[in-house]
Amino acid sequence: MRPIALLLASFSLLVGIGTADSAERAPNFVVIFCDDMGYADIGPFGAEGYETPHLDQFAREGMKFTDFYAGRAFCTPSRAALMTGCIPTRVGIGGNFGPKSKAGLNPAEMTVAEVLKQRGYATGCFGKWHLGHEAQFLPPSQGFDEYFGIPYSNDMWPFHPNVRHLPMAERLKRWPHLPLYEGLKIINPQVMAKDQVTLTKRLTERTVKFIEKNHERPFFVYLPSPQPHVPLFASTKFQGATKRGLFGDVLSEIDWAVGQILAALKKHDIDENTCIVFTSDNGPWLLYGDHAGSAKPLREGKGTFFEGGVRVPCLMRWPGRIPAGSECGEVAGVMDLLPTFAQFADAPLPERKIDGKDISALMLAKPNAKSPHEAFFHYGGGNRLRAVRSGKWKLMFPQTYSSPIGGEGGIPGKAQRRMIGLSLFNLEEDIGETTDVADRHPDVVARLQKYAANIRRELGDGANNVGSERRPLGR
Repeated sequence: MRPIALLLASFSLLVGIGTADSAERAPNFVVIFCDDMGYADIGPFGAEGYETPHLDQFAREGMKFTDFYAGRAFCTPSRAALMTGCIPTRVGIGGNFGPKSKAGLNPAEMTVAEVLKQRGYATGCFGKWHLGHEAQFLPPSQGFDEYFGIPYSNDMWPFHPNVRHLPMAERLKRWPHLPLYEGLKIINPQVMAKDQVTLTKRLTERTVKFIEKNHERPFFVYLPSPQPHVPLFASTKFQGATKRGLFGDVLSEIDWAVGQILAALKKHDIDENTCIVFTSDNGPWLLYGDHAGSAKPLREGKGTFFEGGVRVPCLMRWPGRIPAGSECGEVAGVMDLLPTFAQFADAPLPERKIDGKDISALMLAKPNAKSPHEAFFHYGGGNRLRAVRSGKWKLMFPQTYSSPIGGEGGIPGKAQRRMIGLSLFNLEEDIGETTDVADRHPDVVARLQKYAANIRRELGDGANNVGSERRPLGR
């Protein structure tokens, strides 16, 4: 922890912040962050072939965000957005880290965990990190008191479908064994299928244990589930439980996990002092067909900058604060969680510039609350600016994208490369982005182009234009 953060945390504890004796105890925060879960993959957003009763209850007791965005259309950058409150490009992250990466989220960046520790919070991370696996990049070095989980995606192992036909010695040259961590220590150097089968259950149990251990003080617990990213695994109890097949079984277990967490909060009488966010890191990996989810009625999925790749389901619940059964259609995203939690916890924001905005007015359904984002930017691989949204309008810049065909039983299908030119979509009237209306609204195109020019001056656009405010990766 940084010296100033340590000083503030110590002061907070001295004056009673973070203890059961506090006159007004700071709220708890729980973030459940699924991997590759599509817009239509839970009951409140139209899931088919399986039921999610706990998430249905979650929505009835909280708020459904219909226009909520991931940090990017794939894993590492989206997690960077959540942790830092920044467009991933601002913190130098352009793509995913793998087992051979030597880079990670720069420790000079302040994470949401470090922000909350200024107010004496206990912090725990249980699941997939994917922001660098060297010791200085792992959760215990980034503000978390406890960490149990895997350092990157669960398919980054020698059983990846692209190498399963090779001898193990050849596989390991591409994908080393997947490790399981406890803190900074590897407790299982070779995660196997039998380990992944029980992983969702174990991560849930650790989250519940953390809540029980810290229920008398403010806490932040982050559960970045490795599922439903392929390869899909569900505990024995859930295998064969749904008509949707293994994907439905996995979502049923995720729903069970939500129920366990809600029960733990109620058991310790802290339900009404806890804000829970349930969302995803990007859209469904459609390349995997029946092992992927759905983005309906959105276009495309993971890896693209159509809505299906970046717009994700989001539920927020805080009894007595967030109105039950409510819905918000304003633009918001995962990078807004850091400044919003800081506002609720009365914690200082990072000294470095962030892009996230306080969305507490939206969450609490304040009269006439509007999105604090005049423009919302989508950067892609190579830190290229791919799209900008303002209100109901979305401008996509010329780009290629992959449209998947097939995919069955955990084996990917084929990707067809396609191209889209400069295009404007009215998302209020055309949520599926079927009709380019740029020719009809040149004034809107010009306005969104100005927003794009401004962010390019700050964050650049690609490797040859880094802008004036792009910060370095940790190396």
